[in-house]
Amino acid sequence: MAITDWPVDERPREKLLIKGPAALSDAELLAIFLRTGITGMTAVDLSRHLLTRFNGLRPLLEASQAEFCEHLGLGPAKFAQLQAVLEMGRRHLQQTLDKPDGFTNPDAVRQYLTSRLRHVPHEVFACLFLDNQHRLITYEELFRGTIDGASVYPREVVKKVLLHNAAAVIFAHNHPSGVAEPSDSDERITHKLQQALQLVDVRVLDHFIVGDNDVLSMAERGLLM
Repeated sequence: MAITDWPVDERPREKLLIKGPAALSDAELLAIFLRTGITGMTAVDLSRHLLTRFNGLRPLLEASQAEFCEHLGLGPAKFAQLQAVLEMGRRHLQQTLDKPDGFTNPDAVRQYLTSRLRHVPHEVFACLFLDNQHRLITYEELFRGTIDGASVYPREVVKKVLLHNAAAVIFAHNHPSGVAEPSDSDERITHKLQQALQLVDVRVLDHFIVGDNDVLSMAERGLLM
């Protein structure tokens, strides 16, 4: 039976308009994105099939182009469309932080950093550069690979801070293992960076560690100097 033959309040698009997006299942939301099914499968049926094959919504959203396009009903056009949707979500979160009180909301910062770093398969060390009113100047990924004292260079961080004329910074990096707990090397490099930036009168407000289902604040843990 075609979706157009379903009761109005069971059709994903109409259900969203009546009840809001939170009322829809993952399959219903994905069906709206896909718009059409394939021979023998409605968009909802196809969505359920894809969620089973990918083992959930998140792996589907984080799949590479090659992984995404090898599945039935998906292709480069859908992949490009999905990437555009995800990037709009990231930019919406960034604009939330651009507001004067953006960085007084730790949850907004966590959501933004999660959108940037949780899906990355290798460690990335990033920095949020802030002005003297703690408004976002820019987000930049500075180093990639294992985050330890040998791979994060305080001198390079200081150069970037001066380039952006930042008054404060928030550091962040991800743990691909999924565990958002600071290691000894995480604490050591954070303290080295704090000491280096004190020389140019720049404050380190926090260092967030992005795990699979959690984002840890080193400031909240009392781990900053």
